[in-house]
Amino acid sequence: MPPLYSFQAVVHDLSCLMRRDPVIAVLALGAGVGAALLLLGSDRAPSPAAASVVLALVVGWAYIGSGLIARRQRPENRLGAVMVFVGFAWFATVLADADASLPFTLGTALESVYLVGFVYLVLAFPTGRLRGRLELGLVAAAIVLVTVVELAWLLFADSRSQICSDCPHNAFEVTRNDGLANGLLQGQRTIGVVLSVFTVVLLVRRWRRASPPERQAGAPVLWTGSAMFATLAISVGNDIFGQPLGAGPEWSRSVVFASIPIAVLAVLLQRRLARGAVAGLVVELGGGATSADLREALGRALGDPSLELAYWVPASARYVDSNGFAVDLPPAGSERTATFVERGGKPIAALVHDRALADDNELMQSVCAAAALTLENARLQAELRVRLAELQASRARLVTATESERRRIERDLHDGTQQRLVSIAMTLGFAESQLAADRPAVEPVLREARDALTTALAELRELTQGIRPAILVERGLAAALDDLSRRAALPVHLDIAISGRMPEQVEGAAYFVASEALANAAKHSHANEVRLSAVRNGAVLVLEVTDDGIGGAAAGGGTGLRGLADRVEALGGRLTASSPPGRGTTVRAEIPCG
Repeated sequence: MPPLYSFQAVVHDLSCLMRRDPVIAVLALGAGVGAALLLLGSDRAPSPAAASVVLALVVGWAYIGSGLIARRQRPENRLGAVMVFVGFAWFATVLADADASLPFTLGTALESVYLVGFVYLVLAFPTGRLRGRLELGLVAAAIVLVTVVELAWLLFADSRSQICSDCPHNAFEVTRNDGLANGLLQGQRTIGVVLSVFTVVLLVRRWRRASPPERQAGAPVLWTGSAMFATLAISVGNDIFGQPLGAGPEWSRSVVFASIPIAVLAVLLQRRLARGAVAGLVVELGGGATSADLREALGRALGDPSLELAYWVPASARYVDSNGFAVDLPPAGSERTATFVERGGKPIAALVHDRALADDNELMQSVCAAAALTLENARLQAELRVRLAELQASRARLVTATESERRRIERDLHDGTQQRLVSIAMTLGFAESQLAADRPAVEPVLREARDALTTALAELRELTQGIRPAILVERGLAAALDDLSRRAALPVHLDIAISGRMPEQVEGAAYFVASEALANAAKHSHANEVRLSAVRNGAVLVLEVTDDGIGGAAAGGGTGLRGLADRVEALGGRLTASSPPGRGTTVRAEIPCG
């Protein structure tokens, strides 16, 4: 049923194109009828004439029809137009069998032009683009051989001595020079044989190096094209040595050449059948496929077992695999490429596959549409794994940071404030023992103790300020940010839109984000000024610190941003840092506070 349906679809495509391109249809019909009438009315047509007519019509119309179908399915691909050109160029070769001088000469001049389109078709299939300078050089060489060298040969060739004994007069002949004409003809044929053999080697090497999707996409055209170049080399070689094999090689070449449109149609049918198999993919995915099953199912549907899946995680703006590990998408120009899948206008996944599949855009779109829901579910699972991994890492960093901070506080208290208080106690004890005996001598000691006590209190105040500022506890975040801005090392433009108090954890996290961002701006950014804004949008507090410095900050770059992100994320919020080199740094925290 699917092959019959595909054949009917191809016929439908062709009929639609005939209605859409009536000029091409009329020209193709006229060219075919004209070629048939010329062959039937010519005294020089190959016998049997009926076989020549059938061959001319089948080949010409097959190329034009296949080209029109290819154009309809992929308008952006130039191979459809190339095939139409080959079909008309083939009809032009029939003029070489005309009895009149001018049509005969034109036909002889255009006799091999169709080979240029054929060379391009085989080398550029299925993308429609040549793959490098070597292939471009082959096409250029073919153009030179069938145009420049052919016309140069006709300028010196006597038709009856160079072509056939009963040929009409060569209308392009300027002067007869049998030696030069024969040299040009044999040189053209020899180079043609060499290029044909070289092209066969090139196509075989391409096949050996091709990936499975590339082989599947181009196998029919690749092998029939190779056979055509091989028979072309044999046919031209037969002409070089005076046709010892008779007309067999030329007929074989024509038959193989006629099979190329069939190979192109086979590829088009294969693609249509592949798109029809997407229904089976939908049924398979409906059974609750796991991540591994999903990848294998998509690989089977696309014919690429090496297919890989990457899922978009909006929170970290990156692609990850099913286990939550980061995935680097292939760069432009590599052997693999990525097709992005969206749902509801938002990215959900990327299919990393062989580059050959990108040429079958309809298949890729059908598969992506069929698997979008399943990919979205898999993306959510991957995102959950990423969040769990980040949570575990965040907890580990928080434990490490807490232990480090505890040790620092313990060290500061032991080495600084504790020693100073012990010294004060000893000083006061000494003063007490000396007070009665010598008051004037004790007073300096008491002043020294008072000063030391004042210093110790200041150190304690500074230490507790680093833990939780008193102004934040007593007056709230707005007042604390205002105080922080006044004490900053850089001028700060403040924009506060906060009413009322918020939970202590929220105010503490926001305060330390601002404090750390201002400290980073002063130490690292070489900024001239900073803008600090804090706005409460419903149930979310948005804090933003922007400087006009050199930029280049990173969450893991030692600037404390990673620790701030952990503190914010622990409250269900999000911290982002934008720091393009030379354009300053913006730290933005969004913290739920409702």
